[in-house]
Amino acid sequence: MNYENYDPSFPDQPVVDLYLQVWANLPAFRFKPAFIWAEDDSNGITNKGSSTLTYGHLNESVQLISTQLLVQLQRGDTVVVLCSPGLELVEVIFACQRAGLLSVPIFPPEPSFTKEYYHHLLRVLSQTKPKAAIAHHDYIAAVKRYISSSNNNPRLAEMLGKVRWISTQEIKEKNVVGFNPLKYNGCRPEEVYLIQYTSGATGIPKPVVVTTGSATHNVRLARKAYDLHPNSVIASWLPQYHDCGLQFLLLTIVSGATCVLTSPVAFINRPRIWLEMISEFKATCTPVPSFTLPLVVKRGGIDKGTLPINLYSMRNLIIINEPIYKASVEEFIKVFEPFGLNPSSISPSYGLAENGTFVCTSWRSNTNFSALPSHNKLLPTARLASDQDEEAEEEDMEIVVVNEDTHEPVEDGIEGEIWISSPSNCAGYLGHPSLTREIFQGRLTNKLSKCFVRTGDRGIIKGEERFLYVIGRCSDVIKLKNNQEIHPHYLEAAAQNSSPRFVRAGCLAAVEISGEIVMVVELQTSVKDGRILRNICEEIKEGVFKEENVEIGLVLLVRSGSVPKTTSGKIQRWAAKNKLMGGKMSVTMEMRFDREDNSISSLSKILEEVNMGIGQEGRTGGLSDGREEIIYHSLSSNPSRPSLLSHL
Repeated sequence: MNYENYDPSFPDQPVVDLYLQVWANLPAFRFKPAFIWAEDDSNGITNKGSSTLTYGHLNESVQLISTQLLVQLQRGDTVVVLCSPGLELVEVIFACQRAGLLSVPIFPPEPSFTKEYYHHLLRVLSQTKPKAAIAHHDYIAAVKRYISSSNNNPRLAEMLGKVRWISTQEIKEKNVVGFNPLKYNGCRPEEVYLIQYTSGATGIPKPVVVTTGSATHNVRLARKAYDLHPNSVIASWLPQYHDCGLQFLLLTIVSGATCVLTSPVAFINRPRIWLEMISEFKATCTPVPSFTLPLVVKRGGIDKGTLPINLYSMRNLIIINEPIYKASVEEFIKVFEPFGLNPSSISPSYGLAENGTFVCTSWRSNTNFSALPSHNKLLPTARLASDQDEEAEEEDMEIVVVNEDTHEPVEDGIEGEIWISSPSNCAGYLGHPSLTREIFQGRLTNKLSKCFVRTGDRGIIKGEERFLYVIGRCSDVIKLKNNQEIHPHYLEAAAQNSSPRFVRAGCLAAVEISGEIVMVVELQTSVKDGRILRNICEEIKEGVFKEENVEIGLVLLVRSGSVPKTTSGKIQRWAAKNKLMGGKMSVTMEMRFDREDNSISSLSKILEEVNMGIGQEGRTGGLSDGREEIIYHSLSSNPSRPSLLSHL
């Protein structure tokens, strides 16, 4: 039996929910806050205005809800959890585990199901075939109105009608008797307790099958990596439905810590709330996507608000979502070091849904940030030389970089696909046996080895300490005409840096279409001056060539919100490409740069077709010395004519 390092008398538990019962029955923890919901108001967040779930209250609520659920459902049934972000969602997630139910938490789409926001819900209902759905009674009433409406989507309405709807108010009523608190009948380590959908960064979200044991192993591994303990205070605004946001709910309970939560919408609307959560509650740990740091530097409102910023308590500023640029981290440190931020708290990390969430971190308690090396502008996310001896012994974690074609390990210093073998590995994709074999049962060539999860991420190992750098996605790699390859985020970063005044940071997508590199760029504000728009396009082309020595064939300036993203802020380049090819991108202007193999006649033909289609919706510019062509779109409607993309 292994023991937690903060208390030799406290053994590891096989299931996360069992930790909750242990803590709740200790007098010192019964009234300790487990979760705090920080409400935002005009004066900022305050401890007094927040809602709290103590360990004792949470344990009682979980027991009550789980018992109520088993009145209507049977152990092993699948339930979709459609609760809004908040403490009630936390209670339901843990209650499903204690009831032995398979839960599928997803963000509840607006119940009128307009504007195609229902597609993910439809996907979940068809793939998981749930017996029930748990939601607020007002949401359920709206769903039932939709089902009976004549303007509904017939397929969605049929699937919604087949599900048993259970209101959160109903399962929280204290009218149940007869349960035995001494007999634990929740999810066992080998049983599936969660369907966690992938983020959708490289394709349509896939349902990952997570067992209770693999999830427990993963959060224990993360707890030890970040040295979390009962005195830790976690601050998180991440979505609570999957990946890191969900993992930190479990991690809080395993560590006996306190977690302060708010919604992603609250953070996006007012990024300063994150700084206030850390300051007000003296948070020691916070997980954030990499885009958070430059966003908060720009929109953090340091000089605004009544609550002073104080980051002295921060011990682990966990940065997730590759790529992690060293320059953006250094800029964040420069801005917030005067407010107490310790550079040694920076914790570059790596994870993915197929491994529970957590994989590794390069953070160590005795490491100064300035001592961390970089590779091609990126920070490392692991130290394999020191990690793997310890982890192989204690946690059976193995990370290798493999040639994608031969499935043989590559030498250090050579880029390849990252493979992971660990008890944290999930069981596969629900309903996708072939894909499960391909991704979850990878084996090294000519070696009698264990199964590996193929992450689909490119990485490289460098240095004596064998630092692991996550470079990008295998499927996103752009092949250049000189047989070289480049990851699109480098092109996007160069384009963003070329015109920071107008380009919306973190909202660009570089894709390859018919041999051309197309750069899709969101603008911060509406710009109507054609000369300014043209200058932006030219600056992007020149900036990318200067920084990366890569030619951009087409630049499209699009409206804010046009570039697809995941819930955690990752760019969905595949979806951006589909929108472009389908003519569904809200384009303000597109500028094509001539290639050497283009003739003037072919460009004239393009302009002729554009003129025929554009009508009164915009105006067409001509060629500039036969090198480029420009199209200005109406700012009031989407273009209804063929795009230049159709000619690439």
